[in-house]
Amino acid sequence: MGDEVVLLDTWASMFGMRARISLAEKGVRYEYKEENFFIGKSTLLLQMNPIHKKVPVLIHNGKPICESAIIVQYIDEVWNHKFSLMPSDPYQKAQARFWVDYIDKNVYDTWRKMWLSKGEEHEAGKNELISIFKQLEETLGDKAFYGGDTFGFVDVGLIPFYSWFYTFETFGNFKMEAECPSLMAWVKRCMQREAVSKTLPDEKKVYDLVLAVQKALGLE
Repeated sequence: MGDEVVLLDTWASMFGMRARISLAEKGVRYEYKEENFFIGKSTLLLQMNPIHKKVPVLIHNGKPICESAIIVQYIDEVWNHKFSLMPSDPYQKAQARFWVDYIDKNVYDTWRKMWLSKGEEHEAGKNELISIFKQLEETLGDKAFYGGDTFGFVDVGLIPFYSWFYTFETFGNFKMEAECPSLMAWVKRCMQREAVSKTLPDEKKVYDLVLAVQKALGLE
């Protein structure tokens, strides 16, 4: 009897995309269960993630693993027969974790600050968001991927946000290509990977979802 793998997720979640990309990279078969937050959180989600009550949740043989960066590391350790997303060197591994933590603590919250504000606060949020991506571009440097020549943990952590770039640009009135050209070149390299290109949703579909959420919250 093989592993039973279930992923609780929602299609537009950049954090859930991390799990989907990792599972695809490792060739793991799994059952996908879509959460629709317009309807409400499922009983299974509340049972499997009672602390945070959010996606993604990976359920492996009935046991839940929560938080996307932890899920990616778990997938990497459990299905390690092909290759590792994490570097083997302890220092490089620590650096990879640092930068995914940086992404987690900055990108989404800054986007929300820009999205849910107007005037000077909106402009400050936009500038902060751009500066975060500029920092990530500087960290990439002249490497093909964040781990060097191979696609790895930090790449998995950041590339899902690409599906949201159009939304960031439209609400912020800027262009990522103009602000961070080297980062966009990295995006193109990542998108050549089947696990990435088949996982990331259409950017206009994400934008339409954000408009729908905005309308539902009465923020138009």
